[in-house]
Amino acid sequence: MSAKNIISAELFGEFREIIIHHAGELYRLRITANNKLILTK
Repeated sequence: MSAKNIISAELFGEFREIIIHHAGELYRLRITANNKLILTK
């Protein structure tokens, strides 16, 4: 199985944080001040 490639700018748009709904749970994916990605539940 291959992975789907998504450019982060397309995913985030003008925002620094997005909420992902997965299996009835909410996750936050955010861009840090150091331009890294952090996913938290």
